[in-house]
Amino acid sequence: MIIHQYIINDVKPLEINSQMSKAQEIFSQLTYSHLPIVKEDIYLGCLSENDAHCFESSQTLEEVRYSFAVFHVKEDTHWLDVLEVFAQHQCNIMPVLDQKNQYLGYYELKDIMELFNDAPFMYESGAVVVVQKASTDYSFSEIAQIVESNDSKIYGCFVSAYKDHLSEITLKLSLQNLNGVLQTFRRYSYEIVSAAEEDSYLDTLKERADYLNKYLNM
Repeated sequence: MIIHQYIINDVKPLEINSQMSKAQEIFSQLTYSHLPIVKEDIYLGCLSENDAHCFESSQTLEEVRYSFAVFHVKEDTHWLDVLEVFAQHQCNIMPVLDQKNQYLGYYELKDIMELFNDAPFMYESGAVVVVQKASTDYSFSEIAQIVESNDSKIYGCFVSAYKDHLSEITLKLSLQNLNGVLQTFRRYSYEIVSAAEEDSYLDTLKERADYLNKYLNM
């Protein structure tokens, strides 16, 4: 997916010799978490809003250069990787550079999130299933084989958590033969953490437990 068209320049980057008062004024008018700082179109880093309000308005950006957060993406970075960098730096503005590290503009987080919302993982009707297995024992090829062998389809799949040497994998699946998919996962030693649709395996276990309780109470 090409995302060049989402590069914007509504707010110009600040030159390194600018005064802090200029950055503070921009932050008071906008909701951006950071502002890009450049020196003759060469990107140097970002000044955060929190830091900007800690400095004297008479200081120059050059004087506080040590506080800059240096993060960016390139113009050919995939949108999923762009989203990852947003998450890593907890920001809502992302500088975009060309191959010579010249500043081109920036992405806004809301624009990249809209791309994610347009992905089949989000809009296709299906079931969200979360499975868990030892990090050294699972593979995406095995997961795909389990799903497809039950005539279901994968709309999306990603590792959603690591915990005590276990990997948690979240899947968005088509609804065909979902119970067959879940039972096959169990045969392959995957733990079903959650499943959005009805799981007949759990229902069967519950029915058997209820029957056993009635028998023991006779």
